[in-house]
Amino acid sequence: MSDIQLNDPQTLYRRWEDSQWSPFDVDLSADKKQWPALDPALREIIYFALSSLMVAEERITTKFAGLVAADAPEEEATFLATQQVDEARHMQFYARFRNDVIAEPQTIATHVERARGQVSDSFRELFDEALVELHDDLLADPGDLGAKVRFITLYHLVLESTLGLTTFKFVTDYLNAEGLLPGFVDGYSKIHHDETRHIGYGVWFLRESVRTHPETADAVRETLRDLLPAVADSLKPPRGANGSGELLGVTEEEIREFALGGLTRRLKLIGVPLETVFS
Repeated sequence: MSDIQLNDPQTLYRRWEDSQWSPFDVDLSADKKQWPALDPALREIIYFALSSLMVAEERITTKFAGLVAADAPEEEATFLATQQVDEARHMQFYARFRNDVIAEPQTIATHVERARGQVSDSFRELFDEALVELHDDLLADPGDLGAKVRFITLYHLVLESTLGLTTFKFVTDYLNAEGLLPGFVDGYSKIHHDETRHIGYGVWFLRESVRTHPETADAVRETLRDLLPAVADSLKPPRGANGSGELLGVTEEEIREFALGGLTRRLKLIGVPLETVFS
């Protein structure tokens, strides 16, 4: 359970105050030297991962205001405001890495547009369609608990944890083992620390919602039923140059098992076991 900090929003807010960092303080000097010398196939894989992260952070930064504005106690609203700041910081880091290590400096919008051409159709389905739709629902009725539950199920349970934590593990495990791109790993690890705090909020909120309003469990299940096929497809990495199903030293099956294991644990904590999603 090390990837879940199941605390109330006030505790999470205090942790945020103690965890400040700047995307402009991360040392990328070694990365600048290593990037041009990387094997082209590996560089392509890292670029694919970075493109996915860039598109994800742009979307979850710009499609979060509805949750901040949704009905909530002051402690919860305060913590959610910090999360929006975090997401903007993450986007700034990925843009800086592109500017300083990969290519000529560009506006963030240019980086995002270029990155969008690298991601899969299922990835776009989650971030460009489902996230936008559920965010619009929340904006339309900030007091709708069901809309808030559906949005947090997608945002915190699917995007940040099932996709985000899985990508982090396998990308950083490989780079650390090979001694590559230490600046990227450092910045990405700081982002990961922020994300575990966000996920902790999402699991806390969904658990409290299911406990106090049992009917909201159906909203969690329905959201997952609708989205899990696209999630499974998004977890498939691009094929290597030789068409192999192994990437960064792991197989597609290992990636799927890690993601499913984490989702299963979180759903159990929430009170909506995975087996009930499809029953």
